[in-house]
Amino acid sequence: MSTCGDCSAVIEQVLRPIRRLLLWVLLPLLLTLQGSPALAGPVDWREVPSTGDGQQWWDAGSVRRTRNDTVSVLSRYSLRTEDDSPALGTLVVMEIDCDQTLYRDIQKNGLPRFRAEWEAPANDDLISEVIQAVCSSGLA
Repeated sequence: MSTCGDCSAVIEQVLRPIRRLLLWVLLPLLLTLQGSPALAGPVDWREVPSTGDGQQWWDAGSVRRTRNDTVSVLSRYSLRTEDDSPALGTLVVMEIDCDQTLYRDIQKNGLPRFRAEWEAPANDDLISEVIQAVCSSGLA
């Protein structure tokens, strides 16, 4: 039968390197995350003409040229409700191919959409207006 007289010393020897590792990993991470809001630029929402379907805006401060020579932009939309009650908005990061007038939603409400397919705006006037506005803005 073993005694636990030395158990606390053994536990301390095991925990000491783990504490150091956590300190060296978590401290820089926390310092980085603390500064993140300061790195965020101002939001510059620009509304496109509303339709019977709802309203849509795009953020001029988020327009970026991608490595694939497309444009990414943060957009939000609110679909019109039947009883005119306030609709919950949806945040979307859109990737736009200005040359082909195609788009894909690569993130929706903060959740990535892996392998999102390219789509034509078809009869969606809100998306067509966002594509036209972003591509002609000269911001990317």
